[in-house]
Amino acid sequence: MVSYDLKLRMNECFRELELATTDLTRFLDRLELLEARVFSLPEIEKGAEHNPASIIEVTPHQGEAAHQLAMQHFQKLFIHHNGLNVSSKAAVRLPGALCYAVDQAEHQAAQLLVQEVNKLKSELENIVTVESGLPSEQRFDFVHSQLRGLITLNAYRSINTLLQPDSVRFGWANKHIIKNLSRDELLQKLEKSLTAGRAVPPFTREQWMENITREIIEVKKLPEHAILKIKRPVKVQPIARVWYRNSQKQVQHPCPSPFITLCLRDPLLQIPKLGELPNYDASAVKHRYKPESQPLNLLIKRLHLYTDQPV
Repeated sequence: MVSYDLKLRMNECFRELELATTDLTRFLDRLELLEARVFSLPEIEKGAEHNPASIIEVTPHQGEAAHQLAMQHFQKLFIHHNGLNVSSKAAVRLPGALCYAVDQAEHQAAQLLVQEVNKLKSELENIVTVESGLPSEQRFDFVHSQLRGLITLNAYRSINTLLQPDSVRFGWANKHIIKNLSRDELLQKLEKSLTAGRAVPPFTREQWMENITREIIEVKKLPEHAILKIKRPVKVQPIARVWYRNSQKQVQHPCPSPFITLCLRDPLLQIPKLGELPNYDASAVKHRYKPESQPLNLLIKRLHLYTDQPV
């Protein structure tokens, strides 16, 4: 049972986050906008969250229209901010960059406002995922009993700044989440799911517990030092490649939200070059050569869990 005090803290943290985000967007509204470019992606309908995307058509926006879309995006934290048929389980992404001319005082104020927003986002996530002590299966009920309709993916996501880049160009990345586990760590994870006692559609509670019990038995058959690896594909996601001429350095960042790009006022002020985000076409992706990894066998499909042991 989560304590009453922790529920109060979560609510207070979220109220502060809403206020801090509003303060930030109002501040950005007052700055001198040099250039803005964001890219709307298709909305994901309910029930289609796990469908692989082979084609993603991008809608570009520039200038003040892009700026206003970004301000709305930063404040989009609840299901009711989306359309009726839009999934609340899929992250809403708006890649892009907003470029502002700032003096030293404005630069410092912007950084402090962004830091405050991100601190509260991190605090909220920590309350839900760590301090609550709840397994992932029970966090949904905890959050939505207090903040009905909150989209945690949006609430936890940081807002990022760039200082005087020379160019920001956009593209797509295909990745995997790879995590190594010990047998004991995996058993703890499965036993937590079993203790939670929740049903996962389309299974009944009893069927789901039978599935997990069977998985626990299979894992216990493995040698103690068996290699266990979660290799879960992540949906294609937009990225930004940021170039700094003075240091001759390119930095690649995930780009789920527009970057706040701060350009110090100077007689030689140059506006960063902002690229386009092309449509994504899976059939046109060219993969770089990678050496072959150790062959592994699929042990638990739903977890994308592999082992070096025969199964």
